[in-house]
Amino acid sequence: MKLGMVGLGRMGGNMARRLVNGGHQVVGWARTQASVEALAPHGIGAAASLAELVKQLPSPRIVWLMVPAGEATEQSVRDVAALLSPGDIVIDGGNSNFKDDVRRGKELAKKGIRYVDVGTSGGVWGIERGYCLMIGGERAAVELLAPIFRTLAPGRSGIAPSPGREKKPSTAEDGFLHCGPVGAGHFVKMIHNGIEYGIMQAYAEGLDILRCAAKPEVPADQRFDFDLADVTELWRRGSVVGSWLLDLTAMSLAESPNLEEFSGFVQDSGEGRWTVETAIEEAVPAEVLTAALYTRFRSRQEHTFAEKVISAMRHKFGGHVEPKKP
Repeated sequence: MKLGMVGLGRMGGNMARRLVNGGHQVVGWARTQASVEALAPHGIGAAASLAELVKQLPSPRIVWLMVPAGEATEQSVRDVAALLSPGDIVIDGGNSNFKDDVRRGKELAKKGIRYVDVGTSGGVWGIERGYCLMIGGERAAVELLAPIFRTLAPGRSGIAPSPGREKKPSTAEDGFLHCGPVGAGHFVKMIHNGIEYGIMQAYAEGLDILRCAAKPEVPADQRFDFDLADVTELWRRGSVVGSWLLDLTAMSLAESPNLEEFSGFVQDSGEGRWTVETAIEEAVPAEVLTAALYTRFRSRQEHTFAEKVISAMRHKFGGHVEPKKP
């Protein structure tokens, strides 16, 4: 298939490359022309403007947006929609609030333009590992886009379906899923990221306790000097707490046992807040996820080793570089 990719940063650029490697045609545009030129050697077509990008696409035109959530996405949707025709499709693959998706989907539907929201997880490693895709939109549009999703997704990757899944197979086993109507994809991604906050916080606090076991104030016969790189490497093998986040933590600690280069300042990207807000709206208790969010707020005031661990994990999976403490 042929599509346009608007936004060619760490995620958008790598996704464009994975699509081209999978046999699709991609025309790219970004506000920074250097980003467009950098991808030309990888087979991504260049467009000097949004209008030129749209002109290069066959009908129905497919335009995938990978731009920062908020006003940047809002403006991009408006600009692209002004150039499209009934039947064309706009995909928002960023981290938008699902409520904005619902509103934008209704606005575009009045013009006959289809809107699909895709929560995308995979970070800077997605070009090799593939991207987990959580999709919202009308079924016909999602089915039309299935070849694109299948190329971006990890596929089976040697992971057998969970016992019992053979009775209810779906594309979930391949790493992408139509979660429901417009907004459903980013809703699932929002909760995904809220859970991510909690898992990261649990690892970070546990490792901080292990590290502090060596403090002088601890009784001598209860004092332990643990090698955290070895401990996390151990946990990767056969432990029930194994995960990709643990893999990244072990990698970070092997490279820098004390994580000196990390400030401990940890940003929250929006989805964690929205998860807590939605829990409040639904009257669902979410103590762990809420506490994890508040800890990120606290990290901007006084940094602990636990916060450095989270900062290191974020850097590994998403290329996030946290600002140094003022």
